[in-house]
Amino acid sequence: MARRDRPVSQRQAWWLLAAALGAFLPLTPHLPLWLALGSGSVMLLRGWITYRQWHLPPRWLLALLVIAGTAAVGFEYRTVFGRVPGVALLGIFIALKLLELRAARDALAVVLLCYFLVLAQFMFTQTIATALVAILTIVLTTATLAAAADDRPAPQLLLRRSGLMLAQALPFMVLLFILFPRVQGPLWGLPQDRITATTGLSDSMAPGSIAELSQSDAIAFRVKFSGPVPAQSQLYWRGPVMSRFDGRNWRATRSMGTQSTPPYPLTGASVDYELTLEPHGKPWLFALEHPDAVPANSQFSDDLQLLSREVVRNRTRYSLRSYPDTQLLFKDTATNLREALALPRDGNPRIRAAAAEWKTRHGDDATAIVAAAEDFFGRQLLAYTLTPPMVLDDVIDGFLFETKRGFCEHFASAFAFSLRAAGVPARVVTGYQGGELNAVDGYLVIRQYDAHAWTEAWLPERGWVRIDPTAISAPRRIADHFVAAVPAGEALPFLARANMSWLRDLRNRFDAVANGWNQWVLGYTPQRQREFLQSLGLEAPDWQQMTAVLAVLSGAVLLVLTAWILYQRKQIDPVRRAWLNFTRRLAKRGVQWHDWEGPQDFARRASLALPTHAASIQAITESYSRLRYAPQATPADLSHLKNQIRQFHP
Repeated sequence: MARRDRPVSQRQAWWLLAAALGAFLPLTPHLPLWLALGSGSVMLLRGWITYRQWHLPPRWLLALLVIAGTAAVGFEYRTVFGRVPGVALLGIFIALKLLELRAARDALAVVLLCYFLVLAQFMFTQTIATALVAILTIVLTTATLAAAADDRPAPQLLLRRSGLMLAQALPFMVLLFILFPRVQGPLWGLPQDRITATTGLSDSMAPGSIAELSQSDAIAFRVKFSGPVPAQSQLYWRGPVMSRFDGRNWRATRSMGTQSTPPYPLTGASVDYELTLEPHGKPWLFALEHPDAVPANSQFSDDLQLLSREVVRNRTRYSLRSYPDTQLLFKDTATNLREALALPRDGNPRIRAAAAEWKTRHGDDATAIVAAAEDFFGRQLLAYTLTPPMVLDDVIDGFLFETKRGFCEHFASAFAFSLRAAGVPARVVTGYQGGELNAVDGYLVIRQYDAHAWTEAWLPERGWVRIDPTAISAPRRIADHFVAAVPAGEALPFLARANMSWLRDLRNRFDAVANGWNQWVLGYTPQRQREFLQSLGLEAPDWQQMTAVLAVLSGAVLLVLTAWILYQRKQIDPVRRAWLNFTRRLAKRGVQWHDWEGPQDFARRASLALPTHAASIQAITESYSRLRYAPQATPADLSHLKNQIRQFHP
């Protein structure tokens, strides 16, 4: 019988089922419930068939199940191509492959599918937890591969052997990782599925849209400052700029622009920092107001927003220098100014009347009109809240004169509307304000609940000026943190509550570890590789130099491993080494020797298990006992023992 046609034993079937479950279960959160339950049930059925030793189902039935499963995936995703549909198909195939597990070649196919499903985990997440689960699954799958060849050794021996082999391969993995870093972009260039969604700021803003983010503690980005962290009131992280207003929604124009340097003079003290942006599925970048240049592959838009030339689908790191005290004093285009004055033809009559009164009183003095608007907002006694009430019609009037309760987008939208109604160009800027310093690693962490909106007004003598109307009614939101401005009794994000300080400290420690993983493992980009190689004296290595370095370092690792193996071998005296060789041969026949077991006891147990070899086992054991315990053992006795073991083939 050919080796590949050798039937699969019951123990091998259990090993293969365990490996398949270990590879499939981590993927179930990313798959439809029906598929996870269906494939899981098929695997459990295979376990019951193995336990009861029933016959496997006919191949024609499996063929029908494959067709049905493929059709179901196509119906679920409207395609069978792509990341998620492909993984879903593999989940179905590995479950059905277990039902036709008859020969060694079927076992090899299951093992290869397990390895690929382990890789598929990194197509969804690349966290530390994912890596740890993948390592455990690889150890189990490698032990299964060994069991598929010979299932007689004990499970713990196969797992230990698998772990040792993978540990020996670890130095080579590190070398390959350092010399050939991960490719930037989706894993191996796989496109992101259209159904994949990300959270964060949008290119439009309606009443309540930013308030929804206030309950999310997901990280938007992290910042590492070269010097002291600026005051909280200076931490305005500029994002989408919105100039179009239809009476309810503000929208960004998202014009790319062609500028890589700002059109305004930079003044005041500079702040240097490195920003690590989490993927959000949009083209904009975030920066502390106001940067002196743009990151690579990005530009300033016409409204001074940083836009990447590609959608941010991967964690992105860039360094910037900003000047927070800079005034946006430059000559803006007439088109932008006209757009910043546009209002719907009707709606919100009360704030329009108030703005008309400011215009009558101050004429074309934009500075005085802005001061009048600030005074008006201060006298309205507006309240900052995470749960603003819904207003269906005339949302600006409803907020200012009726509910008087709103989140930052209500303040920014109402202030920009009132200035436009008074003839002053204004627009809404969204982004994030503030952040929380993680004392463990020194990074400032900006989360989704730090999302914020403010207003920019055009003053002819000063250019675009930031005015944050939220600070008029809730100054603690800007000076401290949004939690400080929320009225008592309102629902806060779980970890932002005052009585959760110990849990926040624990979260900060986990965040610091995760950030280190992101920065030094996932963030080991070609740029960081070049910097590392330059520190070693390799300024611009080509593929020939890289191959030579890899060969030399791999050779060094092999020498170290060889020396370690030889050293371990020398620690065992020749008599014990011969005995271990003998016990390994018996272990292959299912007779495992234990360290606590004496040679004579082991020989009696082995003779009972293998009666046809009882005489040889007893003879070898007596030779070993004489060498180990007799006072007059000679080198000839050792040679005789080795010959006995060499001729022993159980």
